[in-house]
Amino acid sequence: MNLNPRQISLLDAVRARGSMTVEQLADMLGVTLQTVRRDTQRLAEAHMLTRFHGGVRVPGSTTENIAHRQREALHADGKTRIAQAVAAQVPDGCSLILNIGTTTEAIAKALLHHRGLRVLTNNLHVATILSANADCEVIVAGGAVRARDLGIVGEAAVDFIRQFKVDIAVIGISGIEADGTLRDFDYREVKVAQTIIAHSREVWLAADASKFNRPAMVEVAKLAQIDRLFTDVPPPVPFPSLLAEANVELTLPEALHPAPAATATAADRRGRLHAVAAEDKPGP
Repeated sequence: MNLNPRQISLLDAVRARGSMTVEQLADMLGVTLQTVRRDTQRLAEAHMLTRFHGGVRVPGSTTENIAHRQREALHADGKTRIAQAVAAQVPDGCSLILNIGTTTEAIAKALLHHRGLRVLTNNLHVATILSANADCEVIVAGGAVRARDLGIVGEAAVDFIRQFKVDIAVIGISGIEADGTLRDFDYREVKVAQTIIAHSREVWLAADASKFNRPAMVEVAKLAQIDRLFTDVPPPVPFPSLLAEANVELTLPEALHPAPAATATAADRRGRLHAVAAEDKPGP
């Protein structure tokens, strides 16, 4: 494929940042959104870029994630908005698990003013962030520390998490495929994530728009195992129908109005979680 100077500039910019939205590219190049969409379509057809809802990214491997520092910078605004939406729904005085990922790290920052939280994590970045909240108890899972992102993985982490049953698991994911499977790259991390899901009364998935239709090698779970999805823009087809079929509650940051069924306040949610916890307790 012969690229014109504008397409070369577009490709270089996306490769430098990892991903960009259509609006960012249009502003940078001084062209219309339609021109950017035509260019990105051609580059995607040539397998030079991968399109997602509202933008493009560098084509990814199904076997290895990109570096932690690069992931921190990708979709930072979207992750911040997601984090604020999640934090608005987390009641004071509940128990949480936050797993590995830059989105859950953004959520940890958004929880710094919550009171009475007990947070279990296999992410040392999350533990460091929340340790600044004196009214939050942080419990760190044991296991092998993965040097590239300070995530804790392996059988020791699985065994540690099995001791607990928390109110809410807030998890990130590397990709959500069109068949409704949630996927990640490291099978050791996946085993921990599966244990987190099994030991939580509610499971909330936090994923920005770039995660839809992003392939990864190992299946973590299916959408039917998730209670709520927090994302920054409306998901592309076929995900709205998949979410409806799986009875997953969709929450977007704008005005914090989830799908019609979700109207509970944080206080309502705290009461419901405490009621469920009481039901879990064995009788005398």
